Amino acid sequence: MDGARFNYSDMQITIEIPDDIAQRLDQAQGSLSHRLLELIVADAYRCGKINTAEVGQILQLPTRLATHAFLKRMGTYLNYDETELNQDLQTLKEFRAQ
Repeated sequence: MDGARFNYSDMQITIEIPDDIAQRLDQAQGSLSHRLLELIVADAYRCGKINTAEVGQILQLPTRLATHAFLKRMGTYLNYDETELNQDLQTLKEFRAQ
């Protein structure tokens, strides 16, 4: 996957779609391969397989807010767990200390 930073080789997936349909899909919503990647990432997040930081990392989103906006656009609720709450509390403490 483009942009993913793992300790092993990036995975590439090939799917077969008739050319005429693939061209229409690519024209209708932009890059078909990127759109498919977004769908896979949103589904993986929805199922709890990856976290918010990994969503941003895989899709090369610049900020956490951009990641949240992506998830909202995909109709995916945030999985805000205790770990992320603790990270936010730590960030808030650091911000207040400045």
